[in-house]
Amino acid sequence: MRTRRLGAELEVSSLGLGCMTMSGTYGTDFDDAESRATLLRAVELGVTLFDTADVYGPFANEALIGHALAGQRDRVLYSTKFGMVRASDGTNLGVNGRPDYVRRSCDLSLQRLGTDRIDIYWQHRLDRDTPIEETVGAMADLVAAGKVRYIGLSEVSGATLRRAHAVHPVAAIQSEYSLQSRDVEQEILPVCRELGVGFVAYGPLGRGLLTGAISHADDLAPDDWRRTSPRFQGDALQRNLALVEASREIADDLGCTLAQLALAWVLAQGDDVVPIPGTKHRRNLESNVAAASLQLTDEHLARLGDLVPPDAVVGDRYSDMSAVNI
Repeated sequence: MRTRRLGAELEVSSLGLGCMTMSGTYGTDFDDAESRATLLRAVELGVTLFDTADVYGPFANEALIGHALAGQRDRVLYSTKFGMVRASDGTNLGVNGRPDYVRRSCDLSLQRLGTDRIDIYWQHRLDRDTPIEETVGAMADLVAAGKVRYIGLSEVSGATLRRAHAVHPVAAIQSEYSLQSRDVEQEILPVCRELGVGFVAYGPLGRGLLTGAISHADDLAPDDWRRTSPRFQGDALQRNLALVEASREIADDLGCTLAQLALAWVLAQGDDVVPIPGTKHRRNLESNVAAASLQLTDEHLARLGDLVPPDAVVGDRYSDMSAVNI
């Protein structure tokens, strides 16, 4: 596994592991034993970056990672988030970026992860009622206290990143980025590169759309969050899947799966981009990791760009886009 750098100092595996699906979100059909085995297999394969959040579960995902990787702590990097507030039953309580909440959330995450430090601590969503300077100031205090090594922001605009970075260096931005989700190319990626900020790409497989494993909304569990996504609705889903099928010829030429092609595309967007595909199964993890060795030529990239142009994708990433890119 090759490595990449986030920000000026933090070295991570070129491909990380998104852990959200291990604790629900895409339906309640999950297996903690298989998830633990997947986490340990990821370490064996050289993955060092494990991404979670207090809201996943809620709270259960951090505890799962903490228990599974307790014996591997010096070989792995914990990446977790705060700010999307949930009750223990999952009730949405809004967004909170106030300094007292930041400090309290960090302490609780440390307890659930069973560690004395968080390697990257992210603000999950921007709190419109709290100036970013105040939130990042509290995060900077956590760095000074040794509880956090590096800070990150998720789904913010270039202007917000500039304000935050002026208070304390931001190691990385995390946003959705895939062959079918390219809005970050317009503003946020250029600002990241201007400031020397890394980029962590969640959803690099288009939340499953780019894998070829989904052909109809009924392929998703009844309680799967994706059923509410505009891209998975009716005609939009079929038109987006047609874009995926258009790229199958390239995958066949390369002898890889559609998922591996999608990951290789994200990896090819720059050495400062680190995708974190999510899975709860060892077989998918092993296939995803193999994509890190797949090299796309300029011709492959040009063909993919022609086959899947950004303006051909139907539907927004979320049913409500007001909380992202702000």
